[in-house]
Amino acid sequence: MNNKVTDLRIALALLGSLPGQLIETDVEVDPMAELAGVYRHVGAGGTVMRPTKEGPAMIFNNVKGHPGAKVAIGLLASRKRVAALLDCDARELGKKMYQSVANPVPPVLAEGPAPCQEVVHRATDPDFDLFKLVPAPTNTPDDAGPYITLGMCYATHPDTGRSDVTIHRLCIQGRDELSIFFTPGARHIGAMAERAEQLGQRLPISISIGVDPAIEIGSCFEAPTTPLGYDELAVAGALRGEPVQLCKCLTVNEKAIANAEYVIEGEVVPGVRVQEDQNSHSGFAMPEFPGYTGPASKDCWLIKVTAVTTRKDPIMQTCIGPSEEHVSMAGIPTEASIWGMVDKAMPGRLQNVYCASAGGGKYMAVLQFKKLSPSDEGRQRQAALLAFSAFSELKHIFLVDEDVDCFDMNDVLWAMNTRFQGDADIITIPGVRCHPLDPSNDPACSPSIRDHGIACKTIFDCTVPYDQKARFVRARFMDVDPAHWVKE
Repeated sequence: MNNKVTDLRIALALLGSLPGQLIETDVEVDPMAELAGVYRHVGAGGTVMRPTKEGPAMIFNNVKGHPGAKVAIGLLASRKRVAALLDCDARELGKKMYQSVANPVPPVLAEGPAPCQEVVHRATDPDFDLFKLVPAPTNTPDDAGPYITLGMCYATHPDTGRSDVTIHRLCIQGRDELSIFFTPGARHIGAMAERAEQLGQRLPISISIGVDPAIEIGSCFEAPTTPLGYDELAVAGALRGEPVQLCKCLTVNEKAIANAEYVIEGEVVPGVRVQEDQNSHSGFAMPEFPGYTGPASKDCWLIKVTAVTTRKDPIMQTCIGPSEEHVSMAGIPTEASIWGMVDKAMPGRLQNVYCASAGGGKYMAVLQFKKLSPSDEGRQRQAALLAFSAFSELKHIFLVDEDVDCFDMNDVLWAMNTRFQGDADIITIPGVRCHPLDPSNDPACSPSIRDHGIACKTIFDCTVPYDQKARFVRARFMDVDPAHWVKE
């Protein structure tokens, strides 16, 4: 196991040592839409409008309006990079993630000064201004404002005292104000804020930016794999082979990730809701993982910021909402959740899972299933039903046999074209709650949809019937090592 990637700087140094995985530029870039516009062509991928591609991570060393600041983007915008950073085969990431959930390593309180508090800016300082202190970009000219897209939000439940980390949409609204968007019922910190509001209390919160990849991916687990009260920092500890170190915040009663590049300290204010685009009046929020720019919410919660602390010469980290980076952060934990639930129910049948880029890591999964006996016929569809229950935001599931590469969508579509009949192999489950950011999940698109965010979940069974396997044997090529003839 790789025990060395424990902060952003180590991660970037590792990528810099790998051919074609990291580039830097000293040319000035405007964080307002231009930075994301550049990276769209360099390496965004995902569901970003074409032309785009999967490419290297990138560091911008000259950010307009932020002298001395650096912005890193695309760290996780490649499954190959994620595998290198987590010291794992790319095809085994979901399984490794699940093992980390099953064997958590809880965070610990760091001893001595925290790197994230080398420089301290308090909201009481006369020149305190989030717009100047945090070089947060906008993805497009339509964005509501500068967004912190990779902020690890950490808070503690007022009743249980249990803490948790999640990523939320955070928009800078004023010199000491952030808006935070909670998807109803979908994130643990939203439940904490709701309970604090019921008690008439402010909820202390820290937002750590620029951390190691294990924390970023681990924080994206959701129930039922990690229920309310499960601290996903323990998943990160298991992934990296040592516990995440926390430090006490300076101005609020909460902890933060000790080696983060930036930490924003503050409190979620009860009884206040914010219009997300109150400064831009664009009507939009930011581009989300389905590939569309989401509407601005009128129901964002307000965080009153009390301090910003940083490392010396901090590196801001950001991502493009619909990029391959989201696919990695959302999709790999989804794969882990599906793998764990199905393998418990029917050991040895599910060979692998891939949450494909086209679904943004959330909407679509390919299950590679092996039928071991005649009685396994039909179990592949049971596996799909378990996957739907394990991750409610899934909309489409493709089932393929063990001879189909579930990570290669051309191979998946080949299976669909040669092993699938639409009248027999499509299973629809209408009227199920899915995800509000899919614009087709709306009553305007289907009479089966009663409310926005409901979908018809669909299984595409592209597996061969067990008793027909002899008719569907792929062409058998000689298995040779081409290195004797062709050098890499």
